[in-house]
Amino acid sequence: MTLLHVLFCMNIVYLFLNCIAVSTMTAIKHALQRDIFTPNDERLLGIVNVCKAGKKKKNCFLCATVTTEKPVQVKVVKVKKSDKGDFYKRQQTWELRDLTEVDAKDASKENPEFDLHFEKVYKWVASSTAEKNSFISCIWKLNQRYLRKKLEFVNVSSQLLEESVPSGESQSVAGGDEDALDDYQELSAREEQDIEGMMVSCEYAISNAEAFAEKLSKELQVLDGANIQSIMASEKQVNILMQLLDEALSEVDTIEGKLSSYEEMLQSVKEQMDQISQSNLLIQISNTNNSKLLDEIQFLVNNLDLSKGHIRALQEGDLMSPKGIEACINASEALLQCMNVALRPGHDKLLAVKQQQLLFAELRDTFARRLTNHLNNVFVHQGHDQSSTLSQNTAELTLPKHSPLHRDLLRYAKLMEWLKNTHREKYEGLSRTYVDYMSRLYEREIKDFFEVAKTKMAGTTKEAKGKFGLHGSSGKLTGSTSSLNKLTVQTSNSRRSQSSSLLDMGNMSASDLDVADRTKFDKIFEQVLSELEPLCLAEQDFISKFFKLQQHQTVSPPLAQPEAEESDGGIPSRQPPQTEHRQSFSSEKDLVRLMMNKIFQSIETELNSLIALGDKIDSFNSLYMLVKMSHHVWTAENVDPASFLSTTLGNVLVTVKRNFDKCISGQIRQMEEVKISKKSKVGILAFVVGFEDFAELAETIFRNAERRGDLDKAYVKLIRAVFVNVEKVASESQKTPRDVVMMENFHHIFSTLSRLKISCLDTERREAKHKYTDHLQSYVINSLGQPLEKLNHFFEGVEARVAQGVREEEVSYQLAFNKQELRKVIKEYPGKEVKKGLDNLYKKVDKHLCEEESLLQVVWHSMQDEFIRQYKHFEDLIGRCYPGSSITMEFTIQDMLEYFSSIAQSH
Repeated sequence: MTLLHVLFCMNIVYLFLNCIAVSTMTAIKHALQRDIFTPNDERLLGIVNVCKAGKKKKNCFLCATVTTEKPVQVKVVKVKKSDKGDFYKRQQTWELRDLTEVDAKDASKENPEFDLHFEKVYKWVASSTAEKNSFISCIWKLNQRYLRKKLEFVNVSSQLLEESVPSGESQSVAGGDEDALDDYQELSAREEQDIEGMMVSCEYAISNAEAFAEKLSKELQVLDGANIQSIMASEKQVNILMQLLDEALSEVDTIEGKLSSYEEMLQSVKEQMDQISQSNLLIQISNTNNSKLLDEIQFLVNNLDLSKGHIRALQEGDLMSPKGIEACINASEALLQCMNVALRPGHDKLLAVKQQQLLFAELRDTFARRLTNHLNNVFVHQGHDQSSTLSQNTAELTLPKHSPLHRDLLRYAKLMEWLKNTHREKYEGLSRTYVDYMSRLYEREIKDFFEVAKTKMAGTTKEAKGKFGLHGSSGKLTGSTSSLNKLTVQTSNSRRSQSSSLLDMGNMSASDLDVADRTKFDKIFEQVLSELEPLCLAEQDFISKFFKLQQHQTVSPPLAQPEAEESDGGIPSRQPPQTEHRQSFSSEKDLVRLMMNKIFQSIETELNSLIALGDKIDSFNSLYMLVKMSHHVWTAENVDPASFLSTTLGNVLVTVKRNFDKCISGQIRQMEEVKISKKSKVGILAFVVGFEDFAELAETIFRNAERRGDLDKAYVKLIRAVFVNVEKVASESQKTPRDVVMMENFHHIFSTLSRLKISCLDTERREAKHKYTDHLQSYVINSLGQPLEKLNHFFEGVEARVAQGVREEEVSYQLAFNKQELRKVIKEYPGKEVKKGLDNLYKKVDKHLCEEESLLQVVWHSMQDEFIRQYKHFEDLIGRCYPGSSITMEFTIQDMLEYFSSIAQSH
């Protein structure tokens, strides 16, 4: 008992000393965390008390820390206690990522030395091996948790580095590192008070820790002895307790035997319950299978059963009567619904399902064949129908209406949709048949229709020929004021000239017959377009509804044999069958347009032929055709910009516009080829009057027209040509002065543009006024030089001397311009001579000017103003250059006014 007592006491003392050391280190760790690391947002996870190897022992602490903010930074901090006080300070810091190797010196023996390899090797000696191992373990865990870098641990026990942890558990280990690192707990307040009280009771508790520890060890031994004595005193009670424990074990064995028997009984019951559960499960599975089987049978019966009435309608239903067609539609829809049922997996392997599908396929083929044959017969019969041609009745210019046929065929629209979804080849064959036979029908009707239109147009020209005969074009334009240049029309053997107007004949000089012809042409052309437009729209609408082509989707065209292609003239031409091939289209609109192109392939050709005839009759018909065609194109594009009608009329509009441009070019060419008479005065040029008539006609036709821009461009070309050729004619004129030709014609142009108020020609209107004013002034000045010729020359010499630097009052001393010379010149122009000269001037001006413009009085008044201006100028020069000479003219301003007035009245 004495040996046991000694060993027990030694263990107690050893544990107490360790507790004191741990408590001391814990207190230091707490102080470092509070004073150094908490202010820097760091957490202390590992600490070791070290000193440098081989040197004088100066204790310091190596601390492993992490930052509290992310990203987490792991550091090793060297902390030293200050020499001047009881506080710690940070001395050096290393980043853990800079650590490359940890050397524990010896893995098998206890050795407090270890090395840390940073930028250099730091050698340390720990206060104990346990602290060193704890610190190295902390370093390894921090590396695993935060850095996972390749860090060499040399001479370190594998148990210390937790190498036994499986790779799959590395995450959980890493997650538990922080808990292991955080096992430090601060002392409670009461524990701190007890430790402080114990240390206060001993004066040398701090100054002599070994004596204090020895004292505590002796006290612990005393307490240990008391405890052992207490234990030995209670030996009897321990024996009693042991006996009771043996009895309890015996009872436990008895209870375990009973529990084993109960477990065997329960195992038997469990086996029986498992058998009952398995039986119930099989019954439930059987019921579920029966229920699903019934659902499958009901699904097949409900979706794959076709009534006998539907079968009879598909096999022998009447496709002529409305009731029969309705029955066939219902039957075809029911058949399509049955064929499109989405069968569930495995249904297609059932024999009954296969038989039913074969029946549906047979019914589908049978009905498709019956429907195709019936509609083929309808299309063929309609294509060969001769009752709708126009050759028998030409009184009215109208096209036959196909609305009854469309109405009858639209009853089959739903059947065509069914055929499209089930038999694409038969659907495409029907489409080709319809297009083929309807194109023949429409070709006959349209040809007869245009023949009637051409006959009616030709009737107007025959009447004109019968009344007036044929006229050859002169090719020359003289100075007459007739209507716009008569355009010549090339017939088979001769040319017939026509007037240039279509409407508003009150402003033109064309005959009543020409007005009637043009009005009739206008009505015929409008009637042709008005008949074609509803015909094409009705057919396109029918094709879309009957062949179900409203939806936008990619389909293969039913027309596998396209016959039309654009020839050189833009007219569809038929190809031989061996060169035809299938085409693909991006939308069903393209398919509708292709069908329309094939059905109405003759429309564009006939329209171009009719337009050529109208242009032959009179090239000015292109103005009216341009307006009418533009309006119909605009209307068609508003309905559908990509429709057949819009495309066809647009192509024809290009031809009309080309004819219009040729008409304008012809007008300009005629202006350039104009010839004037050398023996008669020019007057108002024919192409100037022609432009006026053209503008009046065009303004009437193009009022509120969509193609106003084309007319404006033509105006600019024509007026520019008029300006250029007026100046050319004026320069070539020998009988009439150039200023007179320019003045009269530009005055006429200015008057025309001012009256018609053509906005696009405002610049030309101002230019014409400017030219008219300039040439009027030039003509007046040049003409007035002749009545007072010597007086003009004398004063021009006076002004020349003054311009050379002679003072005005000294001009009278010049020999050629003295007062005697002035009086001599003035005496040569008494009032009687002046009046006579003015009378001769009036007659000459009257010979120069034409009567159409009535500019004689305007020119005469301008001459009067210019004469008065010259008179005042002469008097002013006499007053400045001959002061005090009392020299005056032989006549006064009042005399001049009377001369001009009397001369004008006398003529």
